[in-house]
Amino acid sequence: MTASDDQPLVPRPAATVMLLRDTADGIAVFLMRRHAKMHFAAGTMVFPGGGVDDRDRNADIAWAGPAPDWWAQRFGIEPDLAEALVCAAARETFEESGVLFAGPADDPDGIVGDASVYRESRHALARGELSFADFLRRENLVLRSDLLRPWANWVTPEAERTRRYDTYFFVAALPQGQRADGENTESDSAGWTTPQAAIDDFAAGRCFLLPPTWTQLDSLAGRTVADVLAVERQIVTVQPNLEIQGDNWVFEFFDSDRYHQARKAGGMGWRH
Repeated sequence: MTASDDQPLVPRPAATVMLLRDTADGIAVFLMRRHAKMHFAAGTMVFPGGGVDDRDRNADIAWAGPAPDWWAQRFGIEPDLAEALVCAAARETFEESGVLFAGPADDPDGIVGDASVYRESRHALARGELSFADFLRRENLVLRSDLLRPWANWVTPEAERTRRYDTYFFVAALPQGQRADGENTESDSAGWTTPQAAIDDFAAGRCFLLPPTWTQLDSLAGRTVADVLAVERQIVTVQPNLEIQGDNWVFEFFDSDRYHQARKAGGMGWRH
């Protein structure tokens, strides 16, 4: 679907999760590279995540941790959308990385230690054959919303004429005993890196980061996982301006000078 010349697309709500763990080299984050043939953001480095879909809305999902009203207040949105976003964040992270923010329904403090035992359900979720609520119910699990924290909100610029997202960023520590992988249909590589290493790779032309990803990595650099989880972020919606300069799209936002300095150092462009 495309927009008319004078009417921007309505952004679709989306959730993305920055998975974190502490290492000897400092905090590490899980990143994936989108397939070059993807229609949107091909070849870019991204966090696990995706759009809210019908399975995430009015899901009657088994839930433990801060309620939708708490999330709604933090993000400045309605509770029904907040519930759908948290559900989408957990579902997409499981589908794309195999990490599951859930625990036994009969143990409020328990967390799944080995999510690989749910591999077939993970594939069914990714194919759209199973809802996250039904999966949790079938396995006697509850979504652990307390494992997630709100972090940021970015909206795709109005000038984007193919698809737009209203993306809510979450942070979460990798649950003990679980592992993250890149076994999904949307990425061709995945792994752990320090935020600074990813930022340096972008500046050296070894990878491409869109402004929201670059900005979140910059916000994580130099912290520990405990530092990040303790932060009470004031969520302010960011919607960059997007202009054409020559053959390239140019994003303008609150820290765009630093971003473009790094982009140009790496010889990177976002061609239209």
